[in-house]
Amino acid sequence: MKTFLIIFGVFALGFIFVQVYAMSSQSTTETYPYEVQKKFDSFEIRNYEASLFSSVKLTTGQYGSSSSQGFSILANYIFGGNDKNEQIAMTTPVAMSLEDSMTVMFMVPKKYKKDALPKPNQGQIEFREEPAKTVAAITFGGWADDEKITSHKEQLMAALDAEGIAYTSLFYYLGYNAPYETVNRRNEVIVELEGWGE
Repeated sequence: MKTFLIIFGVFALGFIFVQVYAMSSQSTTETYPYEVQKKFDSFEIRNYEASLFSSVKLTTGQYGSSSSQGFSILANYIFGGNDKNEQIAMTTPVAMSLEDSMTVMFMVPKKYKKDALPKPNQGQIEFREEPAKTVAAITFGGWADDEKITSHKEQLMAALDAEGIAYTSLFYYLGYNAPYETVNRRNEVIVELEGWGE
């Protein structure tokens, strides 16, 4: 019994250390910049700044397989899988277009210009300049899966319809946490709006 308690205590301390480290690293991680324009009961309207992203388009529209495959490809690039063996800082969130063929995207840190980025070793990686945009965003916790993403996409559409707010077909999933983070997990579904504020 004593040995079990010691082992349990070691694992508990390790778990706490990992969570504290994850929370502290999040506070220093560069994030896709936006300003909140208006808050509603279940969603909010945001203005996002123009930003540069590394991206990879996949043939599947399933969150589970797309997220792991796309993350692995892009993570390899920023961890040194490029012609300069250069490490590029991780940013947040990881973005995924909600289409039949999903595109997974990492925001490029602001200090980089497109023409100065190291060339990826993997040819399927592309760089895309996302313009400034106005979106509606709905947030949910826990671990994301296809069912939760679809449910919150439908909730967001229903809420926008109820408010008479026009939106496009450009939906994205945003994930803010590493897989090993278990507390304060943040997920979002966003959609670009049509004519907001005009």
